[in-house]
Amino acid sequence: MMRGLAIFLLVTITLASAPAASAADWGGLVPGETTQKAVTAAYGPPTRTTAPKMDGYDTQQWVYEGAQAPAGLRRLTVDFGLLARTGYRSDVIRAFTLEPNPGVFTMLTIFHGWGEPDRMGKQGEVPVFLYYDGLLVYFDPKGQLAETLIFTTPQPPGAEDKPRPAPR
Repeated sequence: MMRGLAIFLLVTITLASAPAASAADWGGLVPGETTQKAVTAAYGPPTRTTAPKMDGYDTQQWVYEGAQAPAGLRRLTVDFGLLARTGYRSDVIRAFTLEPNPGVFTMLTIFHGWGEPDRMGKQGEVPVFLYYDGLLVYFDPKGQLAETLIFTTPQPPGAEDKPRPAPR
């Protein structure tokens, strides 16, 4: 009995002292770092793929849905192809999107997992949270359930106001 209590206390203390997750990471996926090989190792082959051209670069989009989606998700969409300081990296995650099953990510879950957002607002009637670390969360119109989570590389304050470079 004492051993069980000690384990419970150790787990509780560890969880209470753990820092909030980095906004730009979920399920082992980190935009700007994780490669296609790592995604395949973690989640297997995608349900479907497309190869859109973006800003003159060949990119890939992998979609995991249905039985191939991670637990708790309707769909996971992973976008590859990142223009970094060192050049273009076609096999690195640029961004990924989670579309959770209803109730998986509540507003409270988002606060507990990623902390207070850097900016809050609305797009139409939909509440939106922005984390400069690289997370954008769209909620249902009531603001209770997260419907879409978009993970990107960090977005410094004011980045949303800067003009995008013209396509090549």
